[in-house]
Amino acid sequence: MTDGNSTLPDQNTSSTGQTEGSEVITRDEADITLPELESHLFECADIIRNRVDKTDYKEYILPLVFYKAFQDTYQDNYERVLNEKQEEGIDHQVAVKLAHDEAFHEYVVPKEYRWNDLLSANNTALRVDDALRKFEELNDQFDGISTVEYSSVDAFTQQEDNRLEELLRHLDETNLSRYRVPPDMLGEAYMDLVKHFAEEEGRDGGEYFTPPEIVELMVKILEPYEKDTSVHDPTCGSGGMLVQVAEHLQKVQKVPEDHWRSIRFTGQEINPTVYAMAQMNLAIHDVTGEIQKGDSLSNPQFTESDSELEHFDYILANFPFSARWDKDTLKDDSYGRFNDLEKLPRADRGDYSFILHMANQLKETGQAAIVVPHGVLFRKHESKFRDYLIERDLIEAVVGLPENLFQNVSIPSAILVLNAEKPEHRSSEIQFINAADEEFYTELSNQNELLDEGIDHITSIFKDWKTIERRARTVSHEEVAENDQNLNIALYVDTTEPEEDINVEDELAKLRELQNERDEIEPQMSQHMEVLDYE
Repeated sequence: MTDGNSTLPDQNTSSTGQTEGSEVITRDEADITLPELESHLFECADIIRNRVDKTDYKEYILPLVFYKAFQDTYQDNYERVLNEKQEEGIDHQVAVKLAHDEAFHEYVVPKEYRWNDLLSANNTALRVDDALRKFEELNDQFDGISTVEYSSVDAFTQQEDNRLEELLRHLDETNLSRYRVPPDMLGEAYMDLVKHFAEEEGRDGGEYFTPPEIVELMVKILEPYEKDTSVHDPTCGSGGMLVQVAEHLQKVQKVPEDHWRSIRFTGQEINPTVYAMAQMNLAIHDVTGEIQKGDSLSNPQFTESDSELEHFDYILANFPFSARWDKDTLKDDSYGRFNDLEKLPRADRGDYSFILHMANQLKETGQAAIVVPHGVLFRKHESKFRDYLIERDLIEAVVGLPENLFQNVSIPSAILVLNAEKPEHRSSEIQFINAADEEFYTELSNQNELLDEGIDHITSIFKDWKTIERRARTVSHEEVAENDQNLNIALYVDTTEPEEDINVEDELAKLRELQNERDEIEPQMSQHMEVLDYE
């Protein structure tokens, strides 16, 4: 960071900001509701609709929402410190200088790029580009939060109908400061916006957004999260899984702040735009974490040395299904992830390359919950990879999910639960859970959604290691071996719908009734046939 004097904010703030010496609103006095905030943010897309491709909405809107929230928070924090120093009797000019000191701020907002400066700039798009670049320079924890140039978009440089100016004015209507909008509320609105963009993009949106109900199930399967542990997602997308673990600790486990703050949250993402989204997502939720950019298979960023991966207590992931991977290069993997295999996964189907990568990232007591396509469970040419995991007693459970849970993707999926140190009573066993029944989910207009009670039921089955007819069964490794390491849930749990019991007397009565009706109708039909001269 630079010297604090070079980043003093101008005294003029946005229309929603505070002026020097004014009283700062506390979080308890926030006067916006979540639906109002969500509506406010959703309108951003309407402003640039038909001016920017809908697949690019996230690239132009999310960085501005992020920047507005952080500049509002900086200004409110500046006001808070200034008031405190003046109440202590410190001279006004000295108090102003202290309030600008970086020691009182988590990050720095450049003084020449306040929101009012962006609104009043002659060339708004260039000004926004410079503001985001400068913000990154002054704050080392943020890297590449903007992956586009606003000045390259015609709709953002026109004099008569400048949509960027309209977007800035719209965002200026609401103060997004952390002191006025609690991080969990702004974070939820932010993630709803991310979900909205994923829906706009259709199938491609699923690459960075996992439905929160699925994440909640994964989070609950791995709970509790002990103090001073680590949570990692090697294909983290927009960072939703990491954020949801942090929120689970705060709202469900209700641990003290020093507990959840002690947990190390890390993730890696290959897509530069989505990598930026993940950084912003964690920051908006007030979750301290480390997101790295790159391919976690070809270029893992979390390593102990050139030959050893970093290991984690908990891993949650939804990797890209059946993606290509660099098989030729990684056949001599320096981290030894695939050294014990006679053959590697196919180059055009890297599912098990991701699964084996995560298995190698687990600590000796580590656990993982991984979303997988059903093919991983039974494809014949991948039996050797299942055998590898089963021999090491890493697979704890297979949870079959309902179809059509993901946006515009109906492919059936499951959650593969790994545990490097299974309890003794679970040793050499695998639990199979059929959660595809209607009791676990509800049908929406365009996709299905897991129910809260469905999530709790699945979690209870897993935690209690239950065997329930048609729902769950624990199976020995010997039985799995008899099925050639096939993990298809239907081999171990009856997933067919039961036929209704037949009441023979009732059915015979119906038959007699139909026969009587036929006997009454047949003479009439014969008479009509004679009149019409039909034989």
